[in-house]
Amino acid sequence: MRKYLVLNIIFCFVLLPLSAARAQVHWQFDVPFVPTPYVVIEEMLRLADVTPRDFVMDLGSGDGRVLITAAQKFGARGIGVDLDGDLVAESIESAKAAGVTDRVQFLQQDLFKTDLDQATVITMYLLPGVMARLQPRLLELKPGTRLVSHDFRLGDWKPDVSTQIRKNTFLWIVPARVGGRWQLKMTLPGGERQMSLELRQKFQEVEGFGQFSDRPSQIWESRLSGDRLSFVIVDDRDRDNEAALYLEGQVKGDVIEGRLRRGVGEAQTIHAWRAERVKAP
Repeated sequence: MRKYLVLNIIFCFVLLPLSAARAQVHWQFDVPFVPTPYVVIEEMLRLADVTPRDFVMDLGSGDGRVLITAAQKFGARGIGVDLDGDLVAESIESAKAAGVTDRVQFLQQDLFKTDLDQATVITMYLLPGVMARLQPRLLELKPGTRLVSHDFRLGDWKPDVSTQIRKNTFLWIVPARVGGRWQLKMTLPGGERQMSLELRQKFQEVEGFGQFSDRPSQIWESRLSGDRLSFVIVDDRDRDNEAALYLEGQVKGDVIEGRLRRGVGEAQTIHAWRAERVKAP
């Protein structure tokens, strides 16, 4: 995997022992290759919960070690892309030696011109500026797509999970778009109830409020992970018989459907709910 670093005098000393041709390639791409330690690669793939069902795309794949590890130890398939033809050729030979050519492919191409839609997991080790440029495109991917990096973050998008084993490793889960005004219907004791729901979203962070008839109702403990949204509102129609409503649902475009739990313990009841977006943010 490739590490995109700001070139400075340190790299002059690193590149001096290299052949003139090899040094010219790295200066041309302005992206010196520094291999990621295998223990960090394994933590990235573990954090992304990679399985044989996943298709991993490694952006800036360097010598191919991330994708080869994903195939060897996690059973995944995938594609690695890199601008450096020499590194791509090295990756192909390494994949042959590892016996994983049936599961991985390496291409010499620009990561910004690569179709990312088939990925369920994307691995990266890129400069902050490159990460910032990628951020809008990554947010357009299918909700639930996992993005994992180490050392560098995706601009102001906070990671869902971070760990530290030799290096800082970050995981983001592409969130569904839930911002806007929703009309929510739920089945409660006494019959079906409706409420309006106003949601504000910044990446996976969601806040907002609801309204039963003419009474506002705050949203508590909101969580958005991929296409799964959960939050709590208080059913306060009867002040002497208030109960928390724990809603969990799956976002499918302009519809959210799921189940809610009213109350706790032996008094808890389970009900269905559905919301439709009536106004985008």
